[in-house]
Amino acid sequence: MRGKLKLALMTLVLMSCSKDALQSERDLDYTYGRGLTHDMIVLGDRLENPYKTENITKALHALYPTKADRVDVRTTNLYVRFLPSDEAEYRQLEDLGIVMVDHPLDYDIVVEGDWYHDPEVPQEDVTWQYAVVPHDFDFPDIRYEVIDECHISENDPGTRADGIDWEAVERQAYVLTGNESMLADPMTRASNKTVPSGRITIVDEDANGGKPFGVAGVRVSCNSFVKFDHTYTDRDGYYTMEKAYSSDLRYRLVFQNEKGFSLGFNLILVPASVSTLGKTGPEGVNMTVTKDSEDKLFRRCVANNAGYDYWSRCSADDLDITPPPADLRIWLFDGLAASSAVMLHHGAVIETDLVRTYLGKFASLLKFFMPDITIGTKVLNDYDRLYSTVSHELAHASHFKKVGTAYWNSYITYILESCLKSNGKTYGDGSGTRAGYCEIGEMWAYYLESLIYKDRYGGAFPTFGTHSWFYPQIFRYLDERGVSCSEIFSVLDDSVTTRTELKAALMTRYPSDRTAIEQVFSRYGN
Repeated sequence: MRGKLKLALMTLVLMSCSKDALQSERDLDYTYGRGLTHDMIVLGDRLENPYKTENITKALHALYPTKADRVDVRTTNLYVRFLPSDEAEYRQLEDLGIVMVDHPLDYDIVVEGDWYHDPEVPQEDVTWQYAVVPHDFDFPDIRYEVIDECHISENDPGTRADGIDWEAVERQAYVLTGNESMLADPMTRASNKTVPSGRITIVDEDANGGKPFGVAGVRVSCNSFVKFDHTYTDRDGYYTMEKAYSSDLRYRLVFQNEKGFSLGFNLILVPASVSTLGKTGPEGVNMTVTKDSEDKLFRRCVANNAGYDYWSRCSADDLDITPPPADLRIWLFDGLAASSAVMLHHGAVIETDLVRTYLGKFASLLKFFMPDITIGTKVLNDYDRLYSTVSHELAHASHFKKVGTAYWNSYITYILESCLKSNGKTYGDGSGTRAGYCEIGEMWAYYLESLIYKDRYGGAFPTFGTHSWFYPQIFRYLDERGVSCSEIFSVLDDSVTTRTELKAALMTRYPSDRTAIEQVFSRYGN
């Protein structure tokens, strides 16, 4: 296993180096986005939507006065807004494949930002969610309003062989509705659409020689009015949309990773945080995030990459451990110092008052979008520290998937009780009926965090957690003597709740390593 791990790491390094050697500096932009705010969006005047069916019809008549009467401009989509009353309704809409944003699509944006909350909706509730749905959409029993009937030519198969240049019609609609300045080249009426593409990268000063990594597996979304597209970046941060545009677009990073996790929250009640990339041309955005970038954007990109890397490394040809459960929710809190893997979204039923006390002023959010992992970023200002912390909590999530909710309720209850008693600084003193759950869980998470950190940054094996009353050194010792990470994890089932049970499980599973197991447990008091 150790040989396979080294080979996998060498392959990743070689692939990164060979691809970087082929890239030019044109792929990297260290200045783009520096002036963007990541607070609340400020709306300006309402704009006339060029994609309204009636506006596309007018544009068609303006360009094809003799043909227009023979062409049926049909409504292909509806521009709507929903007001979900709770998470269940929000999830119902998501499960129908609806892509929602929290701000209207037909307003000028005076100040860019990451989120918007309608002033007529109470702050503790989900705000209006704006979306574009098919014209024949079967609306569920959730409050909604239809704003416009729209025609998007790409969504109408009948426009593909009718002799009409629908790209030119679309441009003309922008002109007739007073939105000509949004066209990438307002001086021409000709069709010159572009498919947006680009690269989103981030710098970790202590890895890869300070050269940027891709922001991997993150969703990139763009739109002009009601015409949307989205895709995911690849491992190296590259993306290419499917639709073509001729107008300026608003670009956003939606932290809903293709690996199956999402990052929230940013003062709005949605499961995945959004970071604006601003408005620019249809050619796409190239952007490099650094520690000097806006704090929220930097932290989200670091946490995103930590999650992407962790999921990737769970594979059989690398660490060979159980990945965390799908649809994992990770919340980043600027105002908290402690982190935890409460796994509420995946069924943990920890005593609610404990979690409410732990989250403090954020407790009201628990009625919407329960988190699985909370990351307190108050003192995590550097890439390596945040990356390491996220890896630690994801190690817990892998453990949770293996042992189940009953085990986890005992474990995380002990953690929260100890954390609250000591203001988030310790894991208690190891006493109490649930202490063994904490001992096993933290031994595993600190060991795996240290292993991942060493593999990324090099140097000596870190000593994370080794000064606590539990002993991740046990796993490090076994690792150095040939018991792999995968083999250690294989014994961590729901029957192992104390160090004594851990020793017995290891002795039973790996009798050939009996001497090493005896030695390390003897060294650490068992």
